[in-house]
Amino acid sequence: MACTLDIIFSALADPTRRAILTMLLEDDMAVTDVAEPFDMSLAAISKHLQVLAEAGLITQEKRGRVKWCKLEPDALKAASVWMQGFGQFEPVNLDAFERFLARELEEPPELPDATAS
Repeated sequence: MACTLDIIFSALADPTRRAILTMLLEDDMAVTDVAEPFDMSLAAISKHLQVLAEAGLITQEKRGRVKWCKLEPDALKAASVWMQGFGQFEPVNLDAFERFLARELEEPPELPDATAS
């Protein structure tokens, strides 16, 4: 499982690959459609897709002359289970934390100067 997690997290480490996965949440996409929003060559996108496929995060299939990409959501299950192991910690309530910090960082009220009398 450690090897699988290494491959998955390595694939997820790149922001382009994460963006591709987000795009594939909507629906299957042709490789050319995946490449469209990125400022890189089709060959570069194909390499990113290959990394995602090797990690099992997507599958690719040829339909006619077009290569399609499909998200494999179950592939993230092992990573999700591993991360949930850290869920024993209380979630941080950021609003309450911000209020606490505001109170702690407030300037203390000025005391009357005892030497002014």
